[in-house]
Amino acid sequence: MIVAGFVLLAVGLADVLRGFLRGRAFWIGAGIAAALLLALSVFGDAVPFALLGIALAALWTWLLPLEGRPRLSFWPAVLLALVAVGGVALLPARTSAGLLSGAPLPTPIGRVGFDLAVLAVGVFVVLLETGNVIVRAALLGERAALPADIEPGQASPAEAVHGLVPAPALDPGVPTAPTPSLHAPAPDPGFRGGRLIGPLERVIVLLLTLFAAYPLLAAMLAAKGIVRFPEISRDGANGGRAEYFLVGSLVSWVVALGGALLLWWATHTG
Repeated sequence: MIVAGFVLLAVGLADVLRGFLRGRAFWIGAGIAAALLLALSVFGDAVPFALLGIALAALWTWLLPLEGRPRLSFWPAVLLALVAVGGVALLPARTSAGLLSGAPLPTPIGRVGFDLAVLAVGVFVVLLETGNVIVRAALLGERAALPADIEPGQASPAEAVHGLVPAPALDPGVPTAPTPSLHAPAPDPGFRGGRLIGPLERVIVLLLTLFAAYPLLAAMLAAKGIVRFPEISRDGANGGRAEYFLVGSLVSWVVALGGALLLWWATHTG
């Protein structure tokens, strides 16, 4: 369990940091995060697991860059899932967690000790930016044949929903719009909430699943389909937009449901 916890926590923190920091700021943040993980592992008698998590997080960021196509396609996400499941299902639970082996605290999902707490935080962090990275890798893997009505630089519905659309690059051959005058009203950029929709959706799916609120979960997933139906209904003859929406949504839901299953498994076998 502690192996899966530190691996997920390290990968999730790395994606959160590189999602908001660039260049030197990212490396400084990554160094601080690694030091905090090592300090936590010292008190929890889990230094080897923290080092393994940090190493796998570095490999993860190299295999799945935020710009360009991912290396090895979608397979790094599959390997991360196998490591997480193997760490919970195959490795025995520890009997001691060093200085942090205090009495477990009662929570709605059971009695939580140090190892389970690290796993829970790791799952939660992965649902944030790492979930977006996984969805992006899945979408890019399916982007070999774009729908006829989607230009190569145009956002697909699923990409827009999960905040995966980068800022468009300026084409030197295309004239830009004139700069507005001081007295002219500034153009409305619109509400850019796509980056938050995916993480919020996954966190809600996780909580509803853990609390067995299955009717609410089904209603939320159905409501998302209803909200997106007008855009999907305008799809072309090849159904490319609908497929992109389904791929992005289903992968996002699998990440959230997988995290809920992992926590349920840990609480019933730990």
